Amino acid sequence: MATSLRPNIECSDAEWQARQELAACYRIYDHLGWSESIYNHISLKVPGEDNAFLINPFGLLYSEVTASNLVKIDIDGNNIGASKYPVNKAGFTQHAYFHRHLPWAHAIAHVHTTATMAVCSLEEGLMPINFYACNFIGQLAYHDFEGVTVRAEEGERLLKNLGDKRILMLRNHGPVVLAPSLQQMFVQQWSLQRACEIQLAVLSTGAKPIVVPDEVVAVHQRDLREVQVPGTRPGETDFAAWVRRIDRIDRSWRD
Repeated sequence: MATSLRPNIECSDAEWQARQELAACYRIYDHLGWSESIYNHISLKVPGEDNAFLINPFGLLYSEVTASNLVKIDIDGNNIGASKYPVNKAGFTQHAYFHRHLPWAHAIAHVHTTATMAVCSLEEGLMPINFYACNFIGQLAYHDFEGVTVRAEEGERLLKNLGDKRILMLRNHGPVVLAPSLQQMFVQQWSLQRACEIQLAVLSTGAKPIVVPDEVVAVHQRDLREVQVPGTRPGETDFAAWVRRIDRIDRSWRD
């Protein structure tokens, strides 16, 4: 991803690149209608720094996030940079727990889209009744609602329920999407969003859905693993395409 000239902010080239990617991600989420006023988070590990992360400034809309106003925090959500903005530390509580205990989880998103929250509120959860849903069957974990996730002691149960999965569906709440890269996290969120939107559309007809058999789901997931374009990383081309889209709308996120 092409970068703009860095303003007067002290950081490594790797951190500035991460800042640009995360700022772009916030703008993409906003463009797609996945923002929730000033709430929710996408957090990203700072390359080459232990327990240092970037997150959105509390009080700003996703459309106002830029590379330079992202807040650098430690594993507990404390501001360790020079940002003038606060962080919604309570909202970061569970992100911090995942980042602390899952070294591979460099990027984590928790947003309240209508479709994903609705599916998290169904007893069946995500059902194998559409193409995108079949991507995730057997790949999702679920966690029962315990109220707003601000208590550190809930973190142990969240981690236990996540197990070896990379998406945790918080029942009656919404998904937490975790990935080794921001690009992979984004494409997982996009596919999950589509799966949930289509499920709600099917159920709204009142007709009986066609359930895809387990053996077909297995073949579908096997073939998905084999169609990755050589020389690309998961989500890389998808993310780059959306960066081009938001650049045509407003490039201020790069500053």
